[in-house]
Amino acid sequence: MYQIKVKWVLSSLALALVLMLNQSCSLLGDKKNKTVDDVFAQGSIDPNLVPNNVSYVPLYPFISNVRNPLDVFVGYDELIYVVVDNDENNINDNEVLMYDQKMTLVYRINITGATDITQDRRLHTYIAGRYYTDASKTVNLAGVYHVNLLAQGTPNFIDTIKHYTCDESRSNTSFRGADDIAVEFTGLATLWDNTLYVARTGPRNDQTGIARPDNGVLVFNADGLNIGFTTHLNPNQSSLKSCVGISGLASLAGPPQRLSGISTSKNFFITLADQNVNLEYRALSIVATEDPDQGTIYGENSAFLNFDVTKADRFMYESFRFKKPEDIYVAPDASGYIFVTDSEKDSVFIFTNVGYEGVNPPANSSVKKQIIVSFGGSGADGNGSGPFNLINPTGICYFNRNVLVCDKGNNRICRYRLNTDLQ
Repeated sequence: MYQIKVKWVLSSLALALVLMLNQSCSLLGDKKNKTVDDVFAQGSIDPNLVPNNVSYVPLYPFISNVRNPLDVFVGYDELIYVVVDNDENNINDNEVLMYDQKMTLVYRINITGATDITQDRRLHTYIAGRYYTDASKTVNLAGVYHVNLLAQGTPNFIDTIKHYTCDESRSNTSFRGADDIAVEFTGLATLWDNTLYVARTGPRNDQTGIARPDNGVLVFNADGLNIGFTTHLNPNQSSLKSCVGISGLASLAGPPQRLSGISTSKNFFITLADQNVNLEYRALSIVATEDPDQGTIYGENSAFLNFDVTKADRFMYESFRFKKPEDIYVAPDASGYIFVTDSEKDSVFIFTNVGYEGVNPPANSSVKKQIIVSFGGSGADGNGSGPFNLINPTGICYFNRNVLVCDKGNNRICRYRLNTDLQ
């Protein structure tokens, strides 16, 4: 009886919150266009959702007082890893913070220039950052730190994947000066077999040279050996297989740890945030296929162009759907939901595994289309700090049906859950 009452109270609270938030009619979600109907500010959600009582609701506590959070990841060890940029003018102040599931800080460590983090099934942690090439610390290049025993507070640095020597196509090329300094590692993801994907951006993108283009995804085995690259993606132009200015990277495998049921696919998703190129598609599904002669070939997922309006009202592959997407994450459970943050729209967007915007309607719902539950907005003054406000959201992840978002402008990590999952 007690459990039934608790479930009833939670459901009632969630419904009350949805109805309360709907009373405001301020439509926000874009810094420059206050009438965008994609995402709504605090005090408002899409009114079309209210009859169905389906939306994301905040889970407290949030993690507060984290300065400029850049990335968040819940590891196979079930700790919450947060990358913070304490001083945007000093890469030496970047940190990785570790929290338990009660949001209690358990450990912190400085990692030079840290921006992104992930973990493989061995509980080995990878952190994208910078490394110094000289003792005087005058030159730094992109690197990925490979660490274990981090959660125990006794980090063991196994190796550092260093630009440019980590790329086997650069084995016969010399240091390129400013061009190599400009290269960044902007996304990390691991596969079921501990293969590591590393997203890279940079200024040199000649597809006819001996060395690979800077823009693309490098593939490493569990020992840190470069075994591949996304050669067939386009590093210069907008297309369904563009890799211009990758800002986020997600595989289909992810925590929690399990013996079966984890995806063995090599497919992945990327977001493209480069503002110097007019990109029609900024969140992309990339499909890996095996060729007996060429090995793994990475190409577009044209299935996402299926805009079935009988099943959804909005779609991930709509032209110019995003402005500046920062990160992407794929739920590794049966839902397969895709989560995208957009720092220009101050929003989180949610799609199905075929690119329909929204979540599945409840079993007893009269609604047959996907229910749009994307949320965010910076408020009428652009400085909102309510539970549904987001300012410059960056990293995002998903764990056990909870969504964690780096709300960079509000210096916090927000947590959300579908109210239908509270029952």
